[in-house]
Order: sequence, then C-alpha cells, then structure tokens
Amino acid sequence: MINPQNVCRHELIGLEAKVSHSSNPKQTGISGLIVDETKNMFVICSEGSLKKVQKKGAAFDLLLPDETLVRVDGSVLVMQPERRISMRIKNLR
Repeated sequence: MINPQNVCRHELIGLEAKVSHSSNPKQTGISGLIVDETKNMFVICSEGSLKKVQKKGAAFDLLLPDETLVRVDGSVLVMQPERRISMRIKNLR
C-alpha cells in the first residue's frame, strides 16, 4: 500500500499532483493528474491540457489514495520509473 514513507517506490501515474515549487517559475502551481512519467519529467493533465514538468528543481505535493498529502522533492525521482520502483528505500534518501 502506498504511504508517505514509500511513495517514491510506487507508481505515481494516476495520482493528483501540484507543483509546489519549481526552478521554472511558470511551472509553480500547475496541478492535475499525472498521466505519464519519463526519467526527467512528469506529464500532468491540467485544465484540459498536458503540461510537462521537469522533476529536477521542483517539488511536488502528491495526493495519495487515502487523501494524505505528501511533498516530494523531484530530484529524488529523477530516474526511469521502472528502476525507481524496484530500488530499495535506503537508496532513495
């Protein structure tokens, strides 16, 4: 089950996300559903359009299925999703 302690090891596609901080000021505040993920980016469906947000240099507020809100530093997520999901938690801290 996904929780704040193991969120970095789970599939993030399908979660609601908000960019709480970004080195690109135009991306701060983008919110919506994560619909795709690459090594370096999230694709967020926001207000009917797709927004590509770079992970590095950004922080994301993710809404978990149990309605818990967790903030994640995007730099921790910079890797292929399939590799990140299979890594041990201690390697992600």
